[in-house]
Amino acid sequence: MGRKISRALITFVGLFVGPGIVALVLGILSGANIDIAVLQPWMLLVYAASALVSGLIFFLLSKPLVTLIFKSAGKADEEIAKLPANAVLPAIIGLILGLVVAVLISSLVSGILTNLLSWLGSVIQVVIYIACGYLGVLILVRHKPGFLEPGFFRRDKDHDKNDESARPKLLDTSVIIDGRIFDICQTGIIEGALIIPEFVLDELRHIADSSDDLKRNRGRRGLDVLKRIQTELDLPVKIVHADVDEAIDVDSKLLALAKDMKGIVVTNDYNLNKVAAVKSVRVFNINELANAVKPVVLPGEEMHVTIVKDGKEQGQGVAYLDDGTMIVVEGGRNELNKPTDVIVTSVLQTAAGRMIFAKIK
Repeated sequence: MGRKISRALITFVGLFVGPGIVALVLGILSGANIDIAVLQPWMLLVYAASALVSGLIFFLLSKPLVTLIFKSAGKADEEIAKLPANAVLPAIIGLILGLVVAVLISSLVSGILTNLLSWLGSVIQVVIYIACGYLGVLILVRHKPGFLEPGFFRRDKDHDKNDESARPKLLDTSVIIDGRIFDICQTGIIEGALIIPEFVLDELRHIADSSDDLKRNRGRRGLDVLKRIQTELDLPVKIVHADVDEAIDVDSKLLALAKDMKGIVVTNDYNLNKVAAVKSVRVFNINELANAVKPVVLPGEEMHVTIVKDGKEQGQGVAYLDDGTMIVVEGGRNELNKPTDVIVTSVLQTAAGRMIFAKIK
């Protein structure tokens, strides 16, 4: 129904375009001192014919034009729906500021074109209003000023803005799926806002919709963890609608956004950690935290373990501590599935974890 009404309105406007063009041409001819008296008896017929012709043209063009308008409106509605709630206020303020700038520019343009083509000036003014309004919304949504951040006016005046601990923490996809970040935040050692970029959320949704069962379960676990982070933690959690044009993959976008926001990337991805170091982006790796809080084991200490499987080398056995640390026991193959006393010989600490080497007591 809406499409039919729109086509009828466009056709109705077209009925007046033809006569308007005829009137414009006649005015130009009169201004050029060309005698148009010969056309006077046929003037009504000329106007009627021009109205019919322009109305028919507009009717034929109305279908693709209405389709384009409705399609563009649908896409605009989808994009607006993706905007988080905290981007609505900056968008409105940006639109107002853009229109104010457009008024100033259009008044200058109209003054220049007063003695030239007035209709051209009107077209240019319309373009200026649309362009300035769009740019105003785009700039304030992408580069939101600090005074538009929630709680800006409630901040403690004595708060140190240079405090490292208050930097925003940007969560990557792997650390959300891992889930340990929720428990870490509950301990109270994480300060500052937790930032979940829109493209990370999109990747989580894509994984959750995967045809592969393992990926789908991982994605759904990540969405569940994200919901708990939003609802159960006292920390401020923000979904940021920001994209990085020059970056392609999610990790590159995350690092670029963290650098722009002067934030810290929270991850358990070893490779992302290395790339972040190259790009001078601060990283909080929860695997490194887990390794740091494991009990210290020194060579010469005695341990009571149960060897659960064979090792890679001949005669070796493998046991595990409660925190998952692997213990390689020389000569432990013969003690398989038995509680055994061992003596630590060495400890190997790597970025991927810790490995303990021991021998039978």
